[in-house]
Amino acid sequence: MITLKSEREIQMMKGAGEILAACHNEISNIIKPGISTLEIDSFVELFLKKNGATPEQKGYKGFEFATCASVNDEICHGFPRRDPLQDGDIVTIDMVVNWKGALADSAWTYAIGNVSKSAQNLLMITEKALYKGIEQAVCGNRTGDIGHAIQSYTEAEGFSVVRDFTGHGIGPTLHEDPQILHFGAPGRGYRLREGMVITIEPMINEGLWGSKMDSNGWTARTVDGKLSAQYEHTIAITKEGLLILTQQS
Repeated sequence: MITLKSEREIQMMKGAGEILAACHNEISNIIKPGISTLEIDSFVELFLKKNGATPEQKGYKGFEFATCASVNDEICHGFPRRDPLQDGDIVTIDMVVNWKGALADSAWTYAIGNVSKSAQNLLMITEKALYKGIEQAVCGNRTGDIGHAIQSYTEAEGFSVVRDFTGHGIGPTLHEDPQILHFGAPGRGYRLREGMVITIEPMINEGLWGSKMDSNGWTARTVDGKLSAQYEHTIAITKEGLLILTQQS
């Protein structure tokens, strides 16, 4: 069931999103070769606590961390770990913030030190694909318009769109209807309405779009060992237009 949010609920989620965006801004200042994703996870938990918020995904279905940290060929749901990040790595930090019961969700892929030109291109195309999808998140369009915009742009650039993980509705619970596919045909799917709050979070691969699961039951990675990137925002659809709740400065 799709739940429509009131103006007050959207403003509360915007508050959660501002904390989340500020946290990503701080991560961008500290992330570098030599830091571990476990150190970043600890930083995030402390940052949220200082700002009166909590990491919503910690404890979700037994997940033990404040963040997901997915390195190189890991698509999503990577476990933070002690191994230091290396020059040339890319890492996606994904988190969900709970502020006074309001939720916001955002992922960002970071280049660690000097990354290859192909990795730079992957990050650029993935971020642009996110905003191609966001442009379609307006009243009267359908969820398929979002997915089609992302897929058509991404594949024209020579990359592939992961099919096994999707965006979703959010708030007051973490995963709500509707699913937001990052591929598909325009004019299909749920019609977007005022009051809907959704995540758009394309995961884009250098090679094949398929994924395989690690033995931990959480972490998905590319089937061919090539790089994967992800960018995600939480979006509210309002009568004034779309509102990006997790927009970074």
